Amino acid sequence: MLSLGAVVACQPAKPAETIIAYNNLVREDFNRRAAEKFLPLFWREDTNRDGVLQPSELAILWGYGDSDPTHWVNAQQKFTPQFDQAYRSMVQPDGSADSKADSKDDQERHKLVLQELAQGRPTLVETDLTHETPANSGAVRHLMTGAQGIERIYAKQKGVSDFADKIPATDPASRMLFYRNQSPFCEAPMTENNPNCSALPMKPPRIFGLYPAGIQSDPKFCDALAKAPNAKELMDHFNVVVEGDRPGAFKTLPYNEAYKDDMQAVATELEAAANSLGPEEQAFKSYLMAAAEGFRTNNWEPADRAWVAMSAENSRWYARVAPDEVYYEPCAWKAGFALQFARINPESLEWRKKLDPLKNEMENTIAAMAGPPYKPRDVQFKLPDFIDVVLNAADQRAPSGGTIGQSLPNWGPVAEAGGRTVAMTNLFTDADSQKALAAQMASLFCAATNMKATTSGKETLVSSLLHEAAHNLGPAHEYKVNGKVDSVAFGGPLASMLEELKAQTSSMFLKDWLITKGLFTQDEVNQNHLRDVAWGFGHISRGMYTAEGTPRTYSQLAAIQLGSFIKSGGVTWKAGEKAANGNDTGCFEIDFTKMPAAVRDLEMTVLRIKATADKAGAEKLKVAFVDAKDEFAQVKDTVRERWLRAPRASLVYSLKF
Repeated sequence: MLSLGAVVACQPAKPAETIIAYNNLVREDFNRRAAEKFLPLFWREDTNRDGVLQPSELAILWGYGDSDPTHWVNAQQKFTPQFDQAYRSMVQPDGSADSKADSKDDQERHKLVLQELAQGRPTLVETDLTHETPANSGAVRHLMTGAQGIERIYAKQKGVSDFADKIPATDPASRMLFYRNQSPFCEAPMTENNPNCSALPMKPPRIFGLYPAGIQSDPKFCDALAKAPNAKELMDHFNVVVEGDRPGAFKTLPYNEAYKDDMQAVATELEAAANSLGPEEQAFKSYLMAAAEGFRTNNWEPADRAWVAMSAENSRWYARVAPDEVYYEPCAWKAGFALQFARINPESLEWRKKLDPLKNEMENTIAAMAGPPYKPRDVQFKLPDFIDVVLNAADQRAPSGGTIGQSLPNWGPVAEAGGRTVAMTNLFTDADSQKALAAQMASLFCAATNMKATTSGKETLVSSLLHEAAHNLGPAHEYKVNGKVDSVAFGGPLASMLEELKAQTSSMFLKDWLITKGLFTQDEVNQNHLRDVAWGFGHISRGMYTAEGTPRTYSQLAAIQLGSFIKSGGVTWKAGEKAANGNDTGCFEIDFTKMPAAVRDLEMTVLRIKATADKAGAEKLKVAFVDAKDEFAQVKDTVRERWLRAPRASLVYSLKF
């Protein structure tokens, strides 16, 4: 073979290095190995189908490692020596020097780390910003820096900010696990319950930074705080609970005091981003300035108002930088910091024209199903903006999967007025994701049902659009029964699950309802219902609880939906019939003639539970379909086994300037 290097006169010959052909790894293996080596590299597509990686086919990822593109591909569009060295390391087997464990225990831990990573398929979200103005590019760079500050705050909320530096540079797979999961803990279904799976040999306990460490060994510490004399303050969404002035008492610190330095740093970047923008982006600029003030004061309402005022009509961009969702922490009270940045997709304006005139009619229909004491409102919420995601950070950056729709804020006057809703249009639309989805559905649906299966983004988009709209319809988070909002009436985790169950079931119900308005055909709705059931399979496969026992909101609602549909005859499990793939025995058949009634029955049940704060009714649903150890539990196990044959998409981000 040809070699690199030469013999220097009168000196011993140096070992020759072979010329790299960049064809030692197929694309999927390249992306997997790059992740295991903690390298910010992604082979986006084999454009010419020659099996050889070209410089033009390489994307450089945001968030970790050396993300300077010139360090990997030079000005002449050739791979650099740094890239060649990285490529050689990827080709080496796992027993190479940079990944070899010192002890038997650590060797086993390292194998589990690789197994954890293998359950996530790196999936690229790439944005070309080369045609943007210098003003816009400057703003984006400041937001990227701000995103790093947001992730520091979120790490402190999760109680893991001191752990990253404890992972040696010689253990890149563990460093990647920590980055992907934003913690040292394993999160993937096959490894999350293994106590030996960790990015750290020390295997630290899961102690959140939001509550005193000493009380978190009690699995019911949330219940104890909820009964404290100052429970309302302790359950507030924008503070940290700390030890009080006497034993057994607790008080709070607002976020802007608990995370003062990081919040000031983020505020500075948001202001710099705003100041970079031109006059045509006044709404975006106003939001960034208001958000910066929120980070300084912990008063989020002005920023929420500026955020709602920003829309597809007055900005090309979308951004949300705030503490919002609570699902990540055991009490489901404290809003987790997140950043999402995106471009507006103008298609949302077309859907707005179709659905805007129907909003109050939708509200009246759902209110009638909910029944007293709930009364219909004059709803003024905006229908979802469609956005093409550029960057997710902190609570928006999931280890695998990702949010495809969101209605925010969750609390306060802006939420009560309708807030703002978005649907993410460019996630999981790549060829790799579609191929995996087709195989997963064929393993679980019977042949006749699977004939209606699709893998396009259209069905996901419609479901997400109506799901997020439904958060603004009927009894939601701020609705009160006997003066109690849902988090008080049901408890945080159960309230969150019920609200998401309401939204997802309403999404299915509204599709059938919108047939009568001429917006969908029956075939389109049938395809949507099938994809909604498949969406549920994906969440059921994750299990009902995290390793530490925290309820998985979407998994539990998906189990309730599937169990209810089976009970009412809309879905049937045929244990003796071959699945559509011809290999697996046992499959689901959807009776599309019965699905509308099955959806309506569940919709009415959930709406009435929320309208009357019927906690016993909610717990009955959960006991029947989430926790029962019965035949349905075995069916859920089958769903889990088959769905998890394919790694879940793990989103990675590349911004090209």
